[in-house]
Amino acid sequence: MTHSPIALILRAEALATLIAALFAYHLTGASWWLFAALILVPDLSMIGYLHGPRTGAICYNIVHSYAPVLTLGAALWALGIPFALPLTAILVAHIAADRAMGFGLKRSTGFHDTHLQSFA
Repeated sequence: MTHSPIALILRAEALATLIAALFAYHLTGASWWLFAALILVPDLSMIGYLHGPRTGAICYNIVHSYAPVLTLGAALWALGIPFALPLTAILVAHIAADRAMGFGLKRSTGFHDTHLQSFA
């Protein structure tokens, strides 16, 4: 499968974001065991697909979008929650890894229909 230049740029951008998230996590001083234990937790959002593709896409996209994750992380950090920064870094790393591998935000038409398909 060949990829367009835009798709390659988006994947490279995601890889750079992943590296930045890993470095940010390192700077928090949190345990890498915690990182390993939580890195796949965001995929539990796929449980929404048990209620159909529309609900599944909504659940998945909320957890796999940078804006809600960064907003929640900033709010928790502002409230003085100690694990806000490590958890935010884990979520951003998860999203970036997904995007680097070509997994995008889901369309309500089905799990395999993503926003990245138009750039393939």
